[in-house]
Amino acid sequence: MKYHSTEFYIEKMDCPDELRLIEAKLKPLAGIEDLRPNYIQRTLTIVHEESLPVEKLRQAIRSSGFEAALRGEEHGEIRWWPRYGKGLLTIASGLMLAAALALHIAGGYEEPAVALAIGSLLTGGAYVLQRGIASAFRFSFEMNFLMSVAAIGAVIVGEPYEGASVMFLFSVAQWLESRSIDRARDAIRKLLDLAPREAVVVRDGAEMRVPVGDVAVGETLIIRPAEKIPLDGVVIGGASSVNESPVTGESLPVEKTAGSSVFAGSLNVHGSLTVAATSKAENTTLAKIIHLVEEAQSRRAPSQQFVDRFARIYTPAVLVGALLVAAIPPILGHSLSDWVYQALVLLVIACPCALVISTPVTIVCALARSARDGVLIKGGAHLEHLGRLQTIIFDKTGTLTWGKPEVADVVPLADAAPDEILAIAAAVESRSEHPLAHAILRKAISRKIETPAIANFAALPGLGARADIDGTTFYVGRPRLFQELGCPVEQLEETVGHYEGSGRISVFVGTQCSISGAIILSDTIRPNAAGALARLRDLGVDDLVMLTGDNEGSAKAVADKLSISHYHAGLLPADKVREVQMVIQQQRLAAMVGDGINDAPALAASTVGIAMGTAGTDAALETADVALMTDDLERIPYAVSLGRRTERIIRQNIAASLLIKAAFIGLVVAGRATLWAAVAADVGVTLLVVFNAMRMLNHRAELPAPATHSHAEAG
Repeated sequence: MKYHSTEFYIEKMDCPDELRLIEAKLKPLAGIEDLRPNYIQRTLTIVHEESLPVEKLRQAIRSSGFEAALRGEEHGEIRWWPRYGKGLLTIASGLMLAAALALHIAGGYEEPAVALAIGSLLTGGAYVLQRGIASAFRFSFEMNFLMSVAAIGAVIVGEPYEGASVMFLFSVAQWLESRSIDRARDAIRKLLDLAPREAVVVRDGAEMRVPVGDVAVGETLIIRPAEKIPLDGVVIGGASSVNESPVTGESLPVEKTAGSSVFAGSLNVHGSLTVAATSKAENTTLAKIIHLVEEAQSRRAPSQQFVDRFARIYTPAVLVGALLVAAIPPILGHSLSDWVYQALVLLVIACPCALVISTPVTIVCALARSARDGVLIKGGAHLEHLGRLQTIIFDKTGTLTWGKPEVADVVPLADAAPDEILAIAAAVESRSEHPLAHAILRKAISRKIETPAIANFAALPGLGARADIDGTTFYVGRPRLFQELGCPVEQLEETVGHYEGSGRISVFVGTQCSISGAIILSDTIRPNAAGALARLRDLGVDDLVMLTGDNEGSAKAVADKLSISHYHAGLLPADKVREVQMVIQQQRLAAMVGDGINDAPALAASTVGIAMGTAGTDAALETADVALMTDDLERIPYAVSLGRRTERIIRQNIAASLLIKAAFIGLVVAGRATLWAAVAADVGVTLLVVFNAMRMLNHRAELPAPATHSHAEAG
């Protein structure tokens, strides 16, 4: 059986209550496999058999009282009224309520005053009454039903002004809540606006401006100073600095020359660039980030799942409680109207809106904030796990270190000067493709050492290389090479042996009969690694572990420099997976940090897999739970800090919702609560949790200052 996913945009769908009304119409249809709501984006993805017509799905949604459009085909007539209509109805309700109260206070105009109050109730409650009645017919008693019963009940017991006030204030709360949530939605939409709509393309030798969707892979783009880059590509001409912060979160401009990669949405600061497009508009790194952020919002966090389950039990319990409040005191001889009134108050204050909305708004604000800062978190569950992490496991090479060797020292072993040894080694290695050769060449260039001409170059696989300089054959390689040449290296190995013991590599330089010196190379620790680890310890993550396939000496050297007490060396990929699993088996939440797809098995085995430097890397973007767009290790404490704060705000919102409601329920039981106070409390707590959640949009984690370690610091 083949299944297909269809995504609908449903303007009025804001929380699980609306979804239940839609579910009631969709579930009876044969061929529906799954429903995946996204309340922040107001979308519903329906997984269904291909044979089930999309139009039939749309009709089912419409029959539940909601307009639906295929995602990407939203029409203005669907969006305008829901966006502004609720506010207009709220204003009209408020004006009628004010007029009703004025006539009531003036006296002698009671009939028109009551009529205006009922008009205010019906106007302010247009959406609430419609949904409340629909839910009652389906025996799905949710917050709209509670408010409808409370408002209509107030009119029945002779309190029309309080009934109208219930609907008006609840309408105000919903309208303000809607506007606040729109801010969270806009944070995601702003990502869409980062990339320009048009691009300047060279076609038939002439420049022309075309929509980005019409640009094919391989076409040549012209990007002038202060223009945004429209598509991912590779620079084929020009040089400039590019601000990549919209994609990577990196605030400093990055220099771009021929061969450099550029990303859609980044800003060309100065200089013109000629770029060959490497992706279509829908496949850029920015487009993938936006898609993954939107998808992440539909993956509910554990706390959100708990709240949804709690609300399903909580609302029926409130109805039973209200019936008991209305029935038991009158049986004991108290006033029926007074206790029916208190039951209505209970329905108002017990409305679960604040409780239900508190978690998803907090999470979407955090996801939007992190995406803007170059940290892509794949869902609320991963965000919460980040906030609870106890252990972080780091791969060494390419994560804590740069993953490429650098020259740390030049040690003369005869009468040659260090620069002379480096010049000979660089000359011999100039034609080699080995990483150690590249490191030696970089060092010679940085010290502006002139290298002599060579002849008869030959690579010696597994050993080194040789070449003739002025008629003399020179060799550059590991000690084993000179052993095979017959040179006595035992004494010399003792001279440089302590370097090997500290995790460095020694490369000898000399002729067949004489060794002139040794070049000491090592992988280098990232400059901000120490600061990032210190910040993690400050955040309470003090169990830091390092895994590496390198030898014990190399591992110990890096671990000592970074004050990592737990490390494991000489590991194969399967060994790394086993080490991660052992930590998790100890009932600890563990993150694994790696530099991409090479660490995929260990990343998958961890509670949270964090991949570094994933901008432009499709596989890492898709497989990691958390993707850092740059190689900046400081993004890890930022992500943990974000998770910690998200957890705190979610707990604050849930606690505020339940405590305020519990206090008012106590007043109801004591017979001392009023509808006015109940509505004010419900409105207040709803807005409180929404505004508290929106603080995540302005989250700024305190990160350590940039490290001052040189790039060539030995590791």
